Amino acid sequence: MVAKKGARVPLQAIVVADMLSTKLRPITLECPEVLLPLVNTPMIDYTLAWLESADVEEVFVLCCCSHSKEIINYLDKSKWEQKPNFSVTTIESQNCTSALRDVIQGDFILVSGDTVSNMMLKQALEEHKERKVKDKNGVMTMVINQSEVGTDELIMAIDPTTKELLYYEDKVDGDLKFDKSHLSVNPCLCLHNDKQDCYIDICSPQVLSLFTDNFDYQHLHGQFVKGLLVDELVLVLWFIPL
Repeated sequence: MVAKKGARVPLQAIVVADMLSTKLRPITLECPEVLLPLVNTPMIDYTLAWLESADVEEVFVLCCCSHSKEIINYLDKSKWEQKPNFSVTTIESQNCTSALRDVIQGDFILVSGDTVSNMMLKQALEEHKERKVKDKNGVMTMVINQSEVGTDELIMAIDPTTKELLYYEDKVDGDLKFDKSHLSVNPCLCLHNDKQDCYIDICSPQVLSLFTDNFDYQHLHGQFVKGLLVDELVLVLWFIPL
C-alpha cells in the first residue's frame, strides 16, 4: 500500500511473534516464547505496551510459524482489541512478506515479540528520517547497546564519525576473516566486540522488498543485514545512552 501524496502516514510496527529460537526449549515446544510470562504477564504485552508508549498507531503481528493459533487467540481476547488509536492486527499467511507490503505505508519499527524495553524511540526515528533525506541508500537504523563484557560472538566494524555499520559478523568461528577492502574504502573504522544487538530496527519501506518469505527473525541480522551491506545500502547504528 502506498500512501497518497500529502496524506498522513501513521507510525507502524511489525512484531515477529513466532520465534524459531531453541534457547528456551523444551518449554517453547508447548508454549510460544512471546506468551511466556514475565511477572505474570505474557512477553508480548510488554512489547505492545512499549510500542504504544512510542506513539505507534498500527501494529502488525507476524504469525507464520509454530503456535500461530495460540498467539492469535490470545491477542483476539486481550485488552489490545479495545485500545483507541492503537490497532493490533495479526497476519497469518504463507506469504507473509507480500501481506506486509500491502499494509506498510512508510517507515516502520521492526521488533521481536519478546522485546522488553523503555527506550525512547522518538530521537532515533527523527534521525532515521533526516538521514533518508540526505542519502536514499540509508534504509535501516539498528539499535545497539554497550555490552559490559566483550564477546567474540558479535563483531562489528563501525565508522566512528557517521555511525554507519560497515561489517557485521555474529558467528565468529576461530580467527576473524576481515576483508581488507573495507579499509581502502573506509580508512576510518573501529572494530568492536563490545556491542549488543537489541534487535530493534527502524526500517524504510524498501526493506520489505528485500525480505524473503518466512524469514527466520533470529537470523535476520546474521543473514539479511550482511546482504544489505553487500548491496551497498546504508545501515546506521543508534546507540542507547547509558
